[in-house]
Amino acid sequence: MAVADASSPPEAVSPTAAAASSGDPKPERRHLIGFFVMVVGMFMAILDIQIVASSLSEIQAGLGAAPDEIGWVQSSYLIAEVIIIPLSGWLSQVMSTRWLFVVSCGGFTIASFACAFSWSIESMIAFRVLQGFLGGAMIPTVFATSFTVLGRNNPRASVLMGLIATMGPTLGPTLGGWITSALSWHWLFLLNIGPGILVTLTTATLMDIDKPNLKLLRGFDLAGITAVAIFLGSLQFVLEEGAKNDWFQSDEIAFFSALAVVGGIWFFWRAFTFARPVIDLRVFSNRNFAVGCAVAFAIGFGMYGSVYVLPLFLGRVTGYDSYHIGTVLAVTGACQFLATPIVGIMARRFDPRAVLGFGLFAFSLGVYLNSFLTSQSDFAAFVVPQAVRGFGIMACMIPANMLSLGVLEPWQMKNGSGLYNLMRNTGGAFGLAIINTMLTDRLAHHMSRLSESVNAARPVVSQTMEGLSAHLSDLAGGTIDGDAAALALVRQMTMREAYVLAFTDVLLVMSIIFVVILAFIPLMRLPKPGAGPVADH
Repeated sequence: MAVADASSPPEAVSPTAAAASSGDPKPERRHLIGFFVMVVGMFMAILDIQIVASSLSEIQAGLGAAPDEIGWVQSSYLIAEVIIIPLSGWLSQVMSTRWLFVVSCGGFTIASFACAFSWSIESMIAFRVLQGFLGGAMIPTVFATSFTVLGRNNPRASVLMGLIATMGPTLGPTLGGWITSALSWHWLFLLNIGPGILVTLTTATLMDIDKPNLKLLRGFDLAGITAVAIFLGSLQFVLEEGAKNDWFQSDEIAFFSALAVVGGIWFFWRAFTFARPVIDLRVFSNRNFAVGCAVAFAIGFGMYGSVYVLPLFLGRVTGYDSYHIGTVLAVTGACQFLATPIVGIMARRFDPRAVLGFGLFAFSLGVYLNSFLTSQSDFAAFVVPQAVRGFGIMACMIPANMLSLGVLEPWQMKNGSGLYNLMRNTGGAFGLAIINTMLTDRLAHHMSRLSESVNAARPVVSQTMEGLSAHLSDLAGGTIDGDAAALALVRQMTMREAYVLAFTDVLLVMSIIFVVILAFIPLMRLPKPGAGPVADH
């Protein structure tokens, strides 16, 4: 079948979008109110990715789940979300922005209620899949709406989207741990009910910014949708489960890897040969958007990776409990919030490419400073690295959004927003997979090297062991085997220091990745206020 012309817009463009194409629109007050209410729904969807992370043990106990099953409470949400995000552009054209968001938010709210009253791990996973599938559609829809309502060249759109997209993953584990401690894990989901109903009803009433285009249902690409689901679902499964199952040593991982390859080939073939593909990849012909997606991939790697690595370090090395881990993460969240207006001003007054370069460098520096932390580091030692990292991630997100999405035509925005958000989430998935694999490998390496040094044949080791044995035996009043206790303590100390070295290796790799991404910035071009898309050729 012939490929459709990628340079031409769809048959109808909404008045609001048409206004946006000629510069920043002057939205109606009700659209502004409706948009900010939609932002609340988007924040709930992003927050629910990580909000269960610090409460999995409590959910496991409540549902009577096995240790190898409970991780699916988080994985199922992510897999469903990553499938729907790129499809949201097509769905919002078919249903309109308003009704897609209403269905998504309303369904998300019902699924949240169902999660709270799950009676088994199987029911919880099923409801989390539904919650992720419906919640995921809200994220790119709000991204696209921000540029339609506030304007493509309005930095406030990028500022707001950057703040919400980064605060959700940062606050999720902290807020989740506090809610579970103060109330119960059921309230992680029940707290979505009130805001969800309000957001659904308000959006239905106010956000008539475009019209449904049901003509797109004629001969729609069902095979393409199937290919997307197989490709992205299998890929996300492999990335989530690969590290814990020793990658291709597992038949299950090998099978889903092959399925992802087949699904990927099928998807790309459909995308470039079908006249009206559900996901139009030709938007990548815009250089700014293509480079911006690469930056978004790296931002996802760093943002989700750092939120994952730091709590692991604090729990396994320093012995912090969930409250103190949340306190350290709150430093990053506070600095992100404080950095938002500063970065917004910088993006308006300076070249956004320069601001993006500064943000990448600051984030790299913050992660690099984390690599100097040891098992003896106190809270004060964590403050500066988290503050620099928090400022850096905002200085990355805001200009990256402006440079990537601000150059698209209004009729490209919905599709482009879905792909842009997909790249950020996929970057996070790849990041977590790489981090887990590196931690396992480097921990084994450092444990082996340190064990060679802790050799009883060395005088300093034998003297230390004798002193510890005597001390521990005296503490227990001679009721324990001092030698065995000393050996166990030394093994524990060796493991702790091996973890420190393994985490240091991971953090250094993350820091280097952000420095490498700096090389992509000169490829991006500065959007001209009030102009059309940046030239690509």
